[in-house]
Amino acid sequence: MASGQRYIKDTKLVTRSIAGETIIVPVASGVGDLDSIYTLNEVGSTIWTLIDGRRSVDEIVDTVGSEYEVTPEDAARDVADFITSLASEGLVSVNEKAEA
Repeated sequence: MASGQRYIKDTKLVTRSIAGETIIVPVASGVGDLDSIYTLNEVGSTIWTLIDGRRSVDEIVDTVGSEYEVTPEDAARDVADFITSLASEGLVSVNEKAEA
């Protein structure tokens, strides 16, 4: 994962924030896939919110590092691992249209 990459969320998702957690439900043919519900904790919710197609991975890492007072190395590893997990589930993808 390149630090300058930008990611976008899949458009076939419904998300809701409840009590500091984010719930993600993929939607297929107009119906929520209740077998594939994802629940994100506070840090995951922050990263999810920051994934907007415009912010680079580096910018997300900087925000997470400052908000949660973790080392830059820990923030970089955690953000990369989390985004990789989201991408492997098809929830996000690289924004090919973004300029680095």
